[in-house]
Amino acid sequence: MADLIIPDVRFHFSWLESAAEFDGARQDGAGAEDWPLDALEEPQEFCRFVEWLVRDALPESPRKPGYVPCTYLWIVEGDTFLGSLAIRHELTEFLLNEGGHIGYSVRPSARRCGNAAKALADALPIARELGIPRVLLTCDEDNAGSRATIERNGGLYEDTRNGKRRYWIDNA
Repeated sequence: MADLIIPDVRFHFSWLESAAEFDGARQDGAGAEDWPLDALEEPQEFCRFVEWLVRDALPESPRKPGYVPCTYLWIVEGDTFLGSLAIRHELTEFLLNEGGHIGYSVRPSARRCGNAAKALADALPIARELGIPRVLLTCDEDNAGSRATIERNGGLYEDTRNGKRRYWIDNA
């Protein structure tokens, strides 16, 4: 079964295989938006990317305006990278309405196997340790898989805003 780990350069090749499966689609929780995929093929650039992901959890780390400290974790099984998960330490107005505390994505070939549900379950105690007693999760209105993952982990539907279903999980 999959585990949540701190990002690690040893998954470079598997991470690139996963990114290719997404075929340019957004990977929630990956933190790779500002990193060109072709640059990440280079081992040194991938190492810088991994270091950046790990440092982003520190409040003093530089980040773009409107972004908050974030703990990035990877979903892996053995030597295979399966996906990403991000725990945002606080909510901005945007995150309150559309993004939530936790975002995640699982590579297409590893979906429908319970990997997202287990990763979310494993992330909740980490969020609690970060001082998040009530976790907000969101998903697109038409994303039945993510909806089921959130509900399986105790998510209670509150409302829909801008096409995003909003769920709260009591994490105290």
